[in-house]
Amino acid sequence: MKTRKKKKRTSSNNNLVGEKKRFKNVLLALIVMCFFGVLSIVTFYFINMRKVSNDSTPKDIVIESGVNGYVGNIAKTLKKEKLIRNITMFKIYARLSGKTNLKAGSYQLSENMGVKKIIDILSEGTKRNPNEISITFKEGNNVRKFALNVSEKTNNSYEDVMNIMNDNDYIDSLIEKYWFLSNDIKNKDIFYPLEGYLYPDTYAFNNKEVSVKDIITKLLDEMDNKLSKYKDDINNSEYSIHEIISLASVVELEVANPDDRKDVAEVFLNRLDSKSYPTLGSDASSYYGAKIDDWKNNPLTYKELNDCTNKYNTRCSSNIGIPVGPICNPSIESIEAVLHPNEHSYYYFVNDCEGKLYLSENETVHNNTINKLKREKNWCA
Repeated sequence: MKTRKKKKRTSSNNNLVGEKKRFKNVLLALIVMCFFGVLSIVTFYFINMRKVSNDSTPKDIVIESGVNGYVGNIAKTLKKEKLIRNITMFKIYARLSGKTNLKAGSYQLSENMGVKKIIDILSEGTKRNPNEISITFKEGNNVRKFALNVSEKTNNSYEDVMNIMNDNDYIDSLIEKYWFLSNDIKNKDIFYPLEGYLYPDTYAFNNKEVSVKDIITKLLDEMDNKLSKYKDDINNSEYSIHEIISLASVVELEVANPDDRKDVAEVFLNRLDSKSYPTLGSDASSYYGAKIDDWKNNPLTYKELNDCTNKYNTRCSSNIGIPVGPICNPSIESIEAVLHPNEHSYYYFVNDCEGKLYLSENETVHNNTINKLKREKNWCA
């Protein structure tokens, strides 16, 4: 009897151990599930708190007052304008941060701000002039596009802009004022003296009545600000400031990928240093010389390609070296690329349809690369 009782206790103990084991497993599973559940929620939260993109272009947003469900309605407006990722996360953060008293007004917000910054701005309120306007001048655009932008955003006409651009006395006054403007910009073969020097960025102005000269001053002041950091490099260069800006403008339009600026700049610099390749051979400069902005639908004709009277045409054998002037308004990154290029020994480059850069040491290799891309149907020039 004692032996049987002992066996019963052993069986009971085993069951108890098994129950404890199962409980531990269930508890562990619950802990793991809770952990990953919390992790998923936190990840979702922070992802949707982030900026929508890296685009810093300002968007004009008007927040109306006296609307029911105020934060929710603001969130819907911001989502529609692609300024936030998620409406619910915006509302949650507003409540958690205690910033639900978002103020009505006219704002300029951009996709690269993120929820926290946008809510901080909206909770503080706007001091922005309701008549204020902003104009974005993109890198790579030329004076013709500049004039068009100004005419669309202000009360100045396209002709107003172009007339001032060609006002000789005004240009002289600017040369006296800005260290980076020289008499080189008054070359008779240059289309627009200020081409290349109007720094591309987004600028705010008080209202549509802003004058063309005030706009130009603001862009030249910013160019001064950007270039001053490279003043020693410019002074120590074998090329003049005008030549540097001109070459940078060619680089700006020739690169398919911004990361390739320094490689492309070195190709052109290698050509300038070589007697074997006296011309830059840039399609971009030839198009500019022909005053063609739509390259895709208006390809250069045989006559335009061989017009050597056009000093912007760097495909013409008689037009050696850097073109007579800039062909667009370049970014500071393209200017820096000319001042500090990636050293290599290539004289040709080409891009495939996806923008990948191919460098070649001579024309034979260059043509072989082009033929290979054509065979692969990856040639989009």
